[in-house]
Amino acid sequence: MDRYAVVGQPVEHSRSPYIHTYFAIQTQQQIEYSRLAPHIDQFEECVKGFFNSGGKGLNITLPFKERAYLLAQQLSSRAKIAHAANTLWIEEGRICADNTDGLGLIADFNYLNIPIKNKSILILGAGGAVRGVLGPLLEHSPAEIFIANRTAKKAIELIEDFQTDSNPGNAKVHAGLITDPRLSRSFDVIINATSAAIKGEALVFPQHLFSSHSYAYDMSYRAGLTPFLEQAAMHKAAHYYDGLGMLIEQAAESFRIWRHCRPKTDELRVLLRQQLNNNS
Repeated sequence: MDRYAVVGQPVEHSRSPYIHTYFAIQTQQQIEYSRLAPHIDQFEECVKGFFNSGGKGLNITLPFKERAYLLAQQLSSRAKIAHAANTLWIEEGRICADNTDGLGLIADFNYLNIPIKNKSILILGAGGAVRGVLGPLLEHSPAEIFIANRTAKKAIELIEDFQTDSNPGNAKVHAGLITDPRLSRSFDVIINATSAAIKGEALVFPQHLFSSHSYAYDMSYRAGLTPFLEQAAMHKAAHYYDGLGMLIEQAAESFRIWRHCRPKTDELRVLLRQQLNNNS
């Protein structure tokens, strides 16, 4: 039976084993899928050991996506643009990498009818997840994207690293601190890409970022509202959603890469939401 796993720290909360087992049953594939939580200094050793022992593919989550990109020997165009990878597999003895986060986000935005074209977008955070979604967001021609982070240096480096040819609509792209005076207004779409919800940390940001027309989206998920979405609801955002759909859609693309068939996701959205709420 072909072996796959998700690698992260922490990773015990991950729903990836359930998702990929569901996909395997749906598409009549024979796989087993587990969780791996290496020490922060042993990521590369863990990945190489998994593949050397016959493992077929890995999903990569926090905080290892940028290191997965550096480890890979063959990169997809999406991984090259992102400088981060969330999907690894072996091909002709080489570690190959792709990034399906952006595809997952756009698929979920389409499902939820969250607009992008000509909209102002604020992204909170500047880690590997943001690197994965920035290119696909820009391909849908927003008016602007502002990346706000606790340390401005990382956000600025992110947009400097980014390839400008992935910005066909010539959207304005800015970066800075969450206290940046340019953020003294509301945005059409506010995306939380920090790990605050996973780590149980408070997320502090200006309340005026939301308005009665804003869409709030948290890449994290849990039963009920995440702390970010609670604040969005409190401050009268028009719509607010978590990232469970993004998780499912990016996983479906990873599964397609590994198994050469694309599973359906609509029914899984309902089942996984029920499971999440029942286990809360």
